[in-house]
Amino acid sequence: MADRTYPLVLKGELVEPLSPALWLVKWLLLIPHFIILVFLWIAFIFATFLAFWAILFTGRYPRSLFDFNLGVMRWTWRVEFYSYGALATDKYPPFSLQEEPDYPATLDVEYPEHLTQWMVLVKWLLALPHYLVLAVFLGWESHSATYGDHQHGGLLWILVIIVAIVLLFTGKYLKDIFKLVMGINRWSYRVWAYVALMTDQYPPFRLED
Repeated sequence: MADRTYPLVLKGELVEPLSPALWLVKWLLLIPHFIILVFLWIAFIFATFLAFWAILFTGRYPRSLFDFNLGVMRWTWRVEFYSYGALATDKYPPFSLQEEPDYPATLDVEYPEHLTQWMVLVKWLLALPHYLVLAVFLGWESHSATYGDHQHGGLLWILVIIVAIVLLFTGKYLKDIFKLVMGINRWSYRVWAYVALMTDQYPPFRLED
């Protein structure tokens, strides 16, 4: 059977030259985004909860909720591409839920006209194999009674550290690492869209488009 195009398309254009040291302060520059995104993610969870019931009873994802959640994903991806999810541009991300085609990081999800009603009950379970892969890619958090919460860095974290060090000393971004960084982000956003009920198409186990 021919491979179908996945309904989520995530892209990023490496914008060079990059400042060798700007990454040291990007976390500070992004504080306004982080504050807004906290509230947007809370709203995303609430919108997904409402969409769950709408899909369960009607088989349709309300378009207004879909567009809002897509906007949150777009905003998040632009911030990650600028910051420590990729470090691939120095262009400051816009404060926007809308599509921003002029920004080097874009994301789109095809709106589904109909969704399988019963699948909303099991998508989180069907995605378990992807959770295991993403634990390697993105890391995971463990809890210790002695030391409290502890974050274990994944492959993406290691790659971005390498990118940051190479940038600091050479001002160059290694192209092979960029491809891998993009693939990991693409994989994680596909799973996010699937678990957030935005598509019935199961995420592929691959890094490419």
